[in-house]
Amino acid sequence: MTLGTVTEPPPGVLAALGLTAPVSPLAGGRGRSFRAGDAVVKPVDGAEEAEWSARVFAGLPDAAGFRVPRPLRSRDGAYVVEGWTASEFLEGREGPAGKWGSLIAAGRAFHRELRHLPRPALLDRRDDPWAVADRVAWDEAARPRPTDADELLSRLGELAGPVAAPSQLIHGDLTGNVLFHPGRPPVVIDFSPYWRPVAYAEAVVVADGLLYHRAEPELIEAVLPGREGLHLLARALIFRLATTAVWAGRVPADELTRFAGVTHLVEERLRGAGN
Repeated sequence: MTLGTVTEPPPGVLAALGLTAPVSPLAGGRGRSFRAGDAVVKPVDGAEEAEWSARVFAGLPDAAGFRVPRPLRSRDGAYVVEGWTASEFLEGREGPAGKWGSLIAAGRAFHRELRHLPRPALLDRRDDPWAVADRVAWDEAARPRPTDADELLSRLGELAGPVAAPSQLIHGDLTGNVLFHPGRPPVVIDFSPYWRPVAYAEAVVVADGLLYHRAEPELIEAVLPGREGLHLLARALIFRLATTAVWAGRVPADELTRFAGVTHLVEERLRGAGN
């Protein structure tokens, strides 16, 4: 059976992971995840990062405020088997609208448990569109050119002022990767590691909320107070916009309109904040 362009995990992979239950596709996860009994199985984009991420999740203590799916090892102790990885299945639904406070609180609890971890060298070896766009957002790489988004990226670059907050390991894509279940702490899934300030991870959530989830503008003040918060939001918008530009080489007109509206909110607030 095929879901999009991804075929379900081969029998040998399931056997190596000790999974015997029937396999069925799961929604989300870019259409690449499958459920096998009490496990989720999915292909990885890079074995090195997947092995490292699994070790991070396996080493996290049970903590108040969030849960993570524990990764499964193969019979020979590996977390990646022939390009596939597996973790326990935890019930929960994505959908941050109306749950922004809970999502931010879960992210902060999660990030507190990452504070002691060193910066992994693998971050320097990544060259996927998200990694490139992250470097663009932090002035570590040139903007993608030519692109329909040049003018808007320039406006955002002028808004992306200095940030004094320290960097640490963060999850840079929390918005759709926190699952909610009544009476249980939220579940953090699909780790997207970056070495940035924790508030930058929150700025990406705010950007996503304003761009795609009809969040109220007041979410900016609630999560990202002060000028530095606005600088971080500008960088988060660059990150999202540059990712689209790197992927496609162009940005659709409706997407540019969406980003222009949120950029205007940042400009207004920076003017109101004064020097």
